Amino acid sequence: MAVSELQPLHQRLTVELRGRITSGAWPEGFQIPSEAELCREFEASRGTVRQALSALRKEGLILGGRGRQPVAGRAALSQPFTTFMSFTEWAGSIGRIPGQQTREIARRPASAEVATQLGIQSGEPVVDVLRLRLLGDVPAMVERTSFILSAGKLLFGFDTDSGSIFSYLKSSGVDLSRGRHTIDAVAADALDAELLGVEPGSPLLRERRLTSSAAGKPIEYSDDRYIPGLTNFTIENTSEHRANLVRMPTTA
Repeated sequence: MAVSELQPLHQRLTVELRGRITSGAWPEGFQIPSEAELCREFEASRGTVRQALSALRKEGLILGGRGRQPVAGRAALSQPFTTFMSFTEWAGSIGRIPGQQTREIARRPASAEVATQLGIQSGEPVVDVLRLRLLGDVPAMVERTSFILSAGKLLFGFDTDSGSIFSYLKSSGVDLSRGRHTIDAVAADALDAELLGVEPGSPLLRERRLTSSAAGKPIEYSDDRYIPGLTNFTIENTSEHRANLVRMPTTA
């Protein structure tokens, strides 16, 4: 992230310290300088330094505190395409046991929104899948996915509780090569609340994903709603490189 002199000092300090960790200048386990040392280096108040350190703790880039000497955490690595597209592979990559409970798989006419995203006529048949996704035994996300018929009909021969739909379709020859992700926040509707065990209206982190073939033909459109206390998304970029989007478990 480019640093602007117009940004508050604590934000500029956060960017600087984050860069030292992600660049490897402060490798994992490196003892973070004391607040007093950072105050002197950056000519900043103790409150400003504490704000920056707190922000990095929330990102998992600084560990310790509360009587323990803070140290640099492990810098987040950009995920491979498959682990970002597949909840199952992502959960495995962070050492968690993925789970899924299929609540519905059905062929039905495409809604106006799904049709627009998939580039088909409203009312054309699609295959809709509704699943509750788990991290261990903990509900983490509600997955609403619509597939064009040629891809989705393959799922009627697959146990969607057994693992990754994404991996199964790729192994079946479906070209899932490109993904576009839109991240925002929504209020839990009645179904979200029931499946995730939260109150209706609770804030959820939503990822809408459009997956296409290498040639750009839309294959799948998904609306995934996460409990924000279990996962977050991080974007890191520089003026020289395109952004990497990383899904991470929270450290709280």
